[in-house]
Amino acid sequence: MEKIIAVANQKGGVGKTTTTVNLAACIAELGKKVLLIDMDPQGSATSGFGVNKVEQEKTVYELLLGEYSVNECILRDVIPGVSIIPSNVNLAAAEIELIGIEDKEFILKKELEYVLNDYDYIMFDCPPSLNTLTLNAMTTSNSVIVPIQCEYLALEGLSDLITTVNLVKERLNPSLDLEGIVFTMFDGRTVLSQDVVNTVTQSFPDKVYQAKISRNVRLSEAPSFGKPINIYDPKCSGTENYRALAKEVVSRK
Repeated sequence: MEKIIAVANQKGGVGKTTTTVNLAACIAELGKKVLLIDMDPQGSATSGFGVNKVEQEKTVYELLLGEYSVNECILRDVIPGVSIIPSNVNLAAAEIELIGIEDKEFILKKELEYVLNDYDYIMFDCPPSLNTLTLNAMTTSNSVIVPIQCEYLALEGLSDLITTVNLVKERLNPSLDLEGIVFTMFDGRTVLSQDVVNTVTQSFPDKVYQAKISRNVRLSEAPSFGKPINIYDPKCSGTENYRALAKEVVSRK
């Protein structure tokens, strides 16, 4: 069965897009074919692969409105092994445009049936809110990866996200499960980081990834160069962290 992963957290600034882009790139490095779907109107995952989001006319927005087919919207092999469906600010209007559309939460699920067999992994970069875009990702996915920042406020966001996943599972998509929790911006020298890790691990002992994403300047720089971290700096600690995470994700399939 194809692995379809929603990378989600209703709290912003937790490294969600960074995780989606770099995890996709590192999974592809392991010889897998990945389709990344940018569900965030900010289009950060799109530009993270060096794609000019402003110039794109066949995006998730047009796909949701039925203006183009899924195959027409895919930008193939933006890096080896990774294709994307881009996004830009137009997607912000989707919530209004889809009012009154029947089964609007399942549009992408139906569209992606045409390309499921073409990829080993399909990944969604979800916006930091619960809306029609996030619901489309979660009704299509069979797992959710939650990046959380190592600070106490992140624990509240995690609790809200778990509630959302359970609701979607109960009412819209029985196949959806919490795949795992990955710690971002981790600093092993601080008591706070260790406390957050311990608290979450006690609550979700089988869901926490061993790989942790440490604070790393190169990770912050890579998006401005339009490159995932394993291409921007193959030897930095950020690359090592995401390669370790990719191996864990692939081993759980």
